[in-house]
Amino acid sequence: MTTSAKILVCDHRGEGLSAVARRLAEAGHAVEVTTGLRSSLASLATSRPDLGLLDALAGGGTEAATLLAARAGEPPLPLLVVCDLREGLAERLGLSQLDAGPWDAIRRDAPAEEYLLRIERLLDLARRRAEMDELRHRAMYDDRTNLLRPLEFGEQLRAHVSAAQRHELDLALLLIDLDRFGQVNKLHDHTVGDRIIERVGGAIREALRIEDVAGRLGGDEFAVLLPDTRKVDAASVVQRLLAAIRELSGPFPGARREIEVSASIGFETLD
Repeated sequence: MTTSAKILVCDHRGEGLSAVARRLAEAGHAVEVTTGLRSSLASLATSRPDLGLLDALAGGGTEAATLLAARAGEPPLPLLVVCDLREGLAERLGLSQLDAGPWDAIRRDAPAEEYLLRIERLLDLARRRAEMDELRHRAMYDDRTNLLRPLEFGEQLRAHVSAAQRHELDLALLLIDLDRFGQVNKLHDHTVGDRIIERVGGAIREALRIEDVAGRLGGDEFAVLLPDTRKVDAASVVQRLLAAIRELSGPFPGARREIEVSASIGFETLD
């Protein structure tokens, strides 16, 4: 093994994974053994394992899907599922339920070295997947604000306008420009301006719904898409954003004095 990992051995059947768990520990991995679905879910929430080794009671796909769902919104859990030769693999694993992340299946009577090799392969797949996800995220999202970059926001704008026209739905577009931001960079260190931009990005994210789309178009220019939003409701969002941005006013590290932060927002709706 090239690197150690935290492995959760879900020995729900209790039919011989203790030897495998011991071999994994000897190979330098941190191993935790659970004996039921409830304790496995609890461990997922507290110990944050890098990989799961599952020997399910029955309907392995169902238990595997439950474990994967427990990591919803996070990088998926790589999963190695134990099965018997006499059991149909597709029926045993419920393959359609395991699309959420890297997984593999192994015979119950496989030697410990094969378990180690399969686990190493899964961990490597998970690392590569995480690296690719990070690259994709950095390509789509602005580093400073974690809002969409201009090109990606443009793609989202085209898609939402098309959907709104096709299904006759309301759609609102907000354009946000910080007031007097150029003066901040003239009077203070540029790191002060960077901190303001970061906090404005956070304020925009926190003020929106999950389905809303926000992007950073330029230095101090932002845009927001509000799907299925009427003009009167868009006006309320504008007021909420204006207030959230004003609340950022005050002292900033590196600034010579307190800074007043405010914005101008224009919006239009498609109906």
